[in-house]
Amino acid sequence: MPDVRPGRIARLAERLAGARLDALLVTSLPNIRYLTGFSGSNALVLVTSGQPVLITDFRYATQVAEEVGELARVTVEPLSLWTGLWRKLNELPAVVELGFESAQLLHRDYQRLLDAGEPWHWRPTFDLVEGLRERKDPGELALIERAAAVATGALGELLPRVHAGMTEVQIAGTLEALLRDGGSEGFPFPTIVAAGPRSALPHARSSSRVVEQGDFLLIDFGAIIDGYCADVTRTVTVGRASDRQREVYAVVRDANAMASRAVRAGMLGRDADAVARHYIGERGYGDAFGHSLGHGIGLEVHEAPRLAKSADGPLPPDAVVTIEPGIYVAGWGGVRIEDDVFLGPAGPRVLTAFSRELIELV
Repeated sequence: MPDVRPGRIARLAERLAGARLDALLVTSLPNIRYLTGFSGSNALVLVTSGQPVLITDFRYATQVAEEVGELARVTVEPLSLWTGLWRKLNELPAVVELGFESAQLLHRDYQRLLDAGEPWHWRPTFDLVEGLRERKDPGELALIERAAAVATGALGELLPRVHAGMTEVQIAGTLEALLRDGGSEGFPFPTIVAAGPRSALPHARSSSRVVEQGDFLLIDFGAIIDGYCADVTRTVTVGRASDRQREVYAVVRDANAMASRAVRAGMLGRDADAVARHYIGERGYGDAFGHSLGHGIGLEVHEAPRLAKSADGPLPPDAVVTIEPGIYVAGWGGVRIEDDVFLGPAGPRVLTAFSRELIELV
């Protein structure tokens, strides 16, 4: 695959010029990885009109050389990364107006800008890199597809092993082992396994509750391949489903299918959300669908764009988004069905190849 990093940095430099900034201090680790390829846990990157500067510490001396190469001027700083930043800035007399990532910078680090960074002019910026990340290039899409295949493959291996008498935590642990066996380098978030009435908690924590016959079992989990995430949810029944369970499940399944077919690049996020929300509301469950329809996915499991009632921005071409309608009835149970969908030039394409039909574990 060609090296896409120089193009990303060039596009960011254009954005900086448009904002009348000489440089951008990048502190978000996902943004640093997107721009430079560096996957360590401690770094600062300064993007200018010239070669970027990357500052990290001794732990990553070998790793940064392998991952970043000649793309950036790399400094392995023996003291504080910020000490290294002030030194580098003093070597760049043309850099005066600098942006910082206001949504990412810790307050203690903002205080550093006010104190030690006083010789320079600092301005808050919003989503300069995140806006670039919304559109996925072919390499990114391929990694998300691989993560989706690992996730759905693990789910397919898990379900035949699940039975009444297991705890939620046991099921989550079994699934996470299968994900690791399938090649996932980690988990984008703690695996959610919620049974019975607890399936009505949209972001439940897996607990010691024992799964019983007749329970809904909601499983929300993900996989990571080379930094890129997949995010999947399926809801099954342990034993035969009741008529009410079938009814609620069918509404969510159909809402998911409708939205997965209808969502398009250029559509406003709120209009995408409305496809599923209107359908669920018409069937009498509108008040039970309390969260948004979906979100972007990539180097982070939750990133731009948003598919929500309050999302006024258009969905960009080549984004990957989740479609995850749900119905949650407190004290009874809930259903969520979540897929990852690519908004390509030929229309939406579902990346998570796993049945949406109700599965009864009998």
